Amino acid sequence: MNYVKALSAILIALLLTLTPLGAQNDNNDLNAIQTVVPFLTIAPDSRSGSMGDAGVATSPDSYSLYWNSAKYAFIDGSGGFAISYSPWLRNLIPDINIAYLTGYRRIDHRQVVAGSLLYSSLGDIQLTDDMGNITRNFKPSEFALDAAYSRLFSENFSGGIAFRFIYSNLTGGTEVGGSDTKPGVSFAADLGGYYNNRTYLSERRIEYAFGFNFSNIGSKMSYTDAREPNFIPMNMRLGSSGTILIDQHNKFTLALDLNKLLVPTPPIYENGEIVAGKDPNVSVPVAIFQSFADAPGGFREELNEITYSLGAEYLYNDQFAIRGGYFYEHVSKGNRKYFTTGAGFRTNMFAIDVSYLMPVVQNHPLARTLRFSLALGFDALRDI
Repeated sequence: MNYVKALSAILIALLLTLTPLGAQNDNNDLNAIQTVVPFLTIAPDSRSGSMGDAGVATSPDSYSLYWNSAKYAFIDGSGGFAISYSPWLRNLIPDINIAYLTGYRRIDHRQVVAGSLLYSSLGDIQLTDDMGNITRNFKPSEFALDAAYSRLFSENFSGGIAFRFIYSNLTGGTEVGGSDTKPGVSFAADLGGYYNNRTYLSERRIEYAFGFNFSNIGSKMSYTDAREPNFIPMNMRLGSSGTILIDQHNKFTLALDLNKLLVPTPPIYENGEIVAGKDPNVSVPVAIFQSFADAPGGFREELNEITYSLGAEYLYNDQFAIRGGYFYEHVSKGNRKYFTTGAGFRTNMFAIDVSYLMPVVQNHPLARTLRFSLALGFDALRDI
């Protein structure tokens, strides 16, 4: 078999999988953290996607399972479901897309269960024989299937846990580099907490919230028995939000999220020996704790591994929303820097949102990224 064309397409998929998106530079300190299945780190919904990818402490909505399942305990209504779709990296490959389906159901005033499916398609690959004849078409794809439980522990605090099955098929069993390949499989869990309260400032009500979510804490993944498995994007997300009720019709929200991957930072090698940093070939529990102090550049590099998401939302009459945000990643860790914007419209029955991404770097693969989201509530559907 002649896999030249197929391997070219697979190589693109693997590069997208193993390398953070970002402009390359000549900085000798470039030391981006590598994980598999990075689609798990892509904001699937338009609301948070238009707020700089901030969502761990924003008000609960149908997409809370991705950001912080603990938020569901404070959501209004008995249940609902939502779908979201985004053509992804269209400047690089024309047929990559990400789709998200999620839903929740309230058990009682304290408990909510939820589930979701996140699906990523990496386009079409054509496998050919030695003569260049097409033998079959293959579509690399990945998905994550989630189940979550959220519970209210007090008037102001809730917790949530989610379990995740991850499946990644990038090669379709094609032999790569003389080694047989297979789909990657992993099991993971999320653990989150959410606190909200209110106060008053000059007779205006202020609602504030804090949230945390440890996500994708799970087993390593391998695409071949010939290589050691790789870490999935285990992540710690911390955030806060504040909403000022200007009057009975107008609300304004600011949100800030901080993210840090809980996987080893690549060390510096000389002659096959580690001269700075720590051995990355460790177990998952060791990697989580080690990730806070293993950067070869010391504490300063550890700080560089934090990404920042800043978002704002203006809501009129609980119906019309205008949003904006900014996402920042240090140049040595991937150099993703982009502004986001979007809008939304909601009624008692449904909510429609759209977002648009604008990278700071010109000719960036993420340029002109759009997301579309639609959410429906069970209560409104029963009233039809």
